[in-house]
Amino acid sequence: MTNDGCAHIDGVTTVKHAKKHVCEECVKIGARWVHLRTCQSCGATLCCDSSPNMHASKHARSTNHPVIASAEPGERWLYCYPDDAFSEY
Repeated sequence: MTNDGCAHIDGVTTVKHAKKHVCEECVKIGARWVHLRTCQSCGATLCCDSSPNMHASKHARSTNHPVIASAEPGERWLYCYPDDAFSEY
């Protein structure tokens, strides 16, 4: 993967995909989500910023795991939080 200016995305050599199509944190609290994202550092699948709990971005901030991949069917992109960088794959 290449993305000019984002070493975090460039460092992703194999994209991690969702094991289940659910937000792991929303399931624990009985909440709903809009879209899902998968952390490229640890593989956690969490909800997007359009979801009420925004678990993916909270996870990125608390763990310093910078890159997520869309876990939505048919979407093939990565996003880096610290660099605000986007790349399709």
